[in-house]
Amino acid sequence: MKDYRSGIGYDVHAFAQGRKLILGGVEIDFPMGLAGHSDADVLVHAVIDALLGAAGLGDIGRHFPDTDDKFKGISSLLLLQETMRKLTGKGWAVGNIDVTVIAQKPKLAIYIEKMTRKLADSLNLDIGRINIKATTTEGLGFTGREEGIAAVASATIYK
Repeated sequence: MKDYRSGIGYDVHAFAQGRKLILGGVEIDFPMGLAGHSDADVLVHAVIDALLGAAGLGDIGRHFPDTDDKFKGISSLLLLQETMRKLTGKGWAVGNIDVTVIAQKPKLAIYIEKMTRKLADSLNLDIGRINIKATTTEGLGFTGREEGIAAVASATIYK
C-alpha cells in the first residue's frame, strides 16, 4: 500500500518597479515585477510550500531564508529543483500539482502552457501531472487593486 500525502502552499508578493515579472519561471510582459529576495516567483514559491508541507518538511523560509545572501536574486526554479531533491531523498515522488495564480493584471492565459512546461521540466515530471490556472478577484482586495499577486498550490506526493 502506498503512502499518500497532500500539502497546500500560499504566497503573496507586492508589485515593485524596476524588476522583471517572473511567474512559473517565465518572464511576463508587464511594466512591474514582484518585490522579493529571490526572483519573487509567487507561483513557484506556492508550489515549493505545497511540496514541503506534504512531506512534513516545513516551509520555504526554513530551507531558503531571505536572510541568506546566496538566495538573493536566485531563480525560484532552482529552489524548486532543490526542493524536489529533498523530497526524493526521503523517498517521495510527486503525484500531481495544482496551482491558481490570483492577479487582476496581467492576464496570464497566453503564458500558462509555457509555465506548465517549465515546472514539469524543473521537476522532471510528465506535463500532465501539473495544472496551472489564473483568476482575478473582480477588483476586490489587494490583488483587485493591482497591488500584487497571490498564488495557492496543492500537491500530492507518494511513496
